[in-house]
Amino acid sequence: MSRPTLIHFTKMHGAGNDYIYVDTTRFDIPDPEATAIAWSRRHHGIGSDGLVLIGRPDHEVADFSMRLFNADGSEAPMCGNASRCIGKYVYEKGLTDRTHLRLLTATGIKTLELSVDSQGLVESISVDIGIPALENPRAFLTEGPPIPEGTFVDIGNHHYVIFVDDIDAVDINSLGPKLERHQRFPLRCNIEFAEIRREGIRMRVWERGSGITMACGTGACATLVAAHVTGRSPRKATILMDGGNVDVEWHDDGHVWFAGGATIVYEGDAYLPEV
Repeated sequence: MSRPTLIHFTKMHGAGNDYIYVDTTRFDIPDPEATAIAWSRRHHGIGSDGLVLIGRPDHEVADFSMRLFNADGSEAPMCGNASRCIGKYVYEKGLTDRTHLRLLTATGIKTLELSVDSQGLVESISVDIGIPALENPRAFLTEGPPIPEGTFVDIGNHHYVIFVDDIDAVDINSLGPKLERHQRFPLRCNIEFAEIRREGIRMRVWERGSGITMACGTGACATLVAAHVTGRSPRKATILMDGGNVDVEWHDDGHVWFAGGATIVYEGDAYLPEV
């Protein structure tokens, strides 16, 4: 029987949205789907919202690449909080000395701007998420059970934002999984519940493939877009999430940027699951 393969990982979070990060230029993850499922289990694994693989593109259009696998093993096209964490990871581990980075994702190249303090630590990261789309071309708008009124936003991945009067009264554990897999969303969908408050927009999220998470970067961006197009907010707002806050702005050129910190929780080693 062969000896299990030991992999070095870094646990990080952005506003409580926690992932396991692996530098694939040093360690090979042959089955990322199974690894994400095994490692993400909160009581039997490392515990996380998923697994993020950091790589180097074969071409020069980007500095680094990202693949993200949710806790259920499904691959996500984009994650805003993970992209922020990657900015901190590659800079503080000496993989780059640049503060302007291009990150290749499944939805294209994202621009990262790093704010670094005098000790060489990354204080905050701003990410250009891109230009949102407000229509779901694959949605079956007249089929299936009715759903709460909301705004669909495609911002690299799919989001459905529902504004409520009292977010604390929403049963996300019940509504979230039903809406994620609703017939109107054949590719499944991230579901945000949002409440307009004086200090910003309070948002909670049911993430596709992971369930309730402490934060969602692209979800925060989608919430700001939805709030603006429905007349609830100007083009800039603070999004208040369970794990922390981010600042989001929808620029006049159509691009949505958001900014916040990232935290390295700990380093460790884990065995690849036997499959």
